Amino acid sequence: MSPKSRLEILSEQSGKLDRESVAYARLDRLFDEGSFVELDAFAKAGCESAGVVTGYGMVNGGSVFAFSQDSSVAGGAVSAATGAKIAKVYEMAAKVGVPVVGIYDSKGACIAENSEVLAAYGEMLQRSAALSGVVPQIAVIAGVCAGTSALMAANADLVIMAKDAEFFLTAPFVSSAAGDKVEGAGKAEAAVRSGVVQLVAEDDMAAVEEAKKIVSMLPLNNLSEAPYCEYDEPAAAEKLRAACEDLSSYDAKEVIESIFDEGNVTFLENAPNAVTALATLAGQAVGVVATVGGDQRLCKGASARIARFVSICDSFAIPVITLLNCKGFKESSSDELAGGIRDAARLAHVYAEATCPKIAVITGEAYGAAYVALAGKNASADLTVAWPSAVISTLAPEAAVNILCGEEIKAAADPVAERVARVQAYIDTTASAFEAAAKGHVDCVIDPAETRATLIRAAEMLAGKRVAKLPKKHGNMPL
Repeated sequence: MSPKSRLEILSEQSGKLDRESVAYARLDRLFDEGSFVELDAFAKAGCESAGVVTGYGMVNGGSVFAFSQDSSVAGGAVSAATGAKIAKVYEMAAKVGVPVVGIYDSKGACIAENSEVLAAYGEMLQRSAALSGVVPQIAVIAGVCAGTSALMAANADLVIMAKDAEFFLTAPFVSSAAGDKVEGAGKAEAAVRSGVVQLVAEDDMAAVEEAKKIVSMLPLNNLSEAPYCEYDEPAAAEKLRAACEDLSSYDAKEVIESIFDEGNVTFLENAPNAVTALATLAGQAVGVVATVGGDQRLCKGASARIARFVSICDSFAIPVITLLNCKGFKESSSDELAGGIRDAARLAHVYAEATCPKIAVITGEAYGAAYVALAGKNASADLTVAWPSAVISTLAPEAAVNILCGEEIKAAADPVAERVARVQAYIDTTASAFEAAAKGHVDCVIDPAETRATLIRAAEMLAGKRVAKLPKKHGNMPL
């Protein structure tokens, strides 16, 4: 029998690759048709494949590296060979400066390899951390993501999770056996509540689609500009005037959808009192932060989520647009005991240190420290505009009036009516948007229907923003 030719061997070995597996299917969904190029396809962990598919290709015309763990091979067990393949993805992404999408579906480490696996995990973590803030990193939790893999996934800029996936550092059954049973531990709802997941999709393929959409909006790296996106004008500008006239019915998500490009707004998972979203404004990527108004003050969870989001935007010079309608930070000793002051300080630190374009629109109430941290021209914003409905005050108007003229109110013939009149007078004069504009603390008071046009012009003006920072290794933010 004649020896096999090299091409025959290649064909034989290629036939052993399970290109029908879900790991390949997920990458096919991520990349533009026909653009995926596989790396290290024949790498082995013992007698089996390495349990991960790696490679590069195009996502809506932009280069992206990716890996997809294959749970059909030994449960996707992470081996030294797995680590080497994934580390190579990060190494090559660093060389060429393009995003990394990691699709996680593994039940854990290959225990038999012991210290070799620990070394592999260490190299993967180090390479991922080294790329943080250099190229966008998106993690997709498509199946089980456990142990050290959970650290890697959480290290990404954005984490997208399938609704039926599992995400944990310690297996819930282990915690439960130790008497620490938590309902829903490791599930998507718990991951959102903890703040580690920013987006939940219906299933694994929908999660990959979300990753594709998001990575298409982001720049390739921290030195590139975000790509231009096709867009349609929103058709609801008049809703902004209605929101201005009646703040009691203020809907932060509806306001956002009325300002930014139609169909190009991706809302992220947030605390009940704040909204963050990736969107486009006249085709250019922006980060949007909005408070929800009413009696919802910023809690520690909202502060932490906003700070993380603004930090991501700043890493890639994506403008941050803040829509502020908030009475301030949560008035709660228990919230502060749980770290509320630290998280509020982190929020203020991130806004102040960010050098990306920062534009604030004060749509309603803006009191005290929340105004200073999110919209104050002296601490955070490059440009601050306000709707006529804006109320800008050191304290809530009722509290300010009590301090300024409490004795006069008590002495009035009708103290209740006098208090109401004094509060309204304070809002209409001292705390009004026009008073703040007169003193230079607001750049302009605008017609709410002109918000979109104002923001487009402001973003164009700030596109060339340059900031010289004091030399230092890094800021020491409150962590």
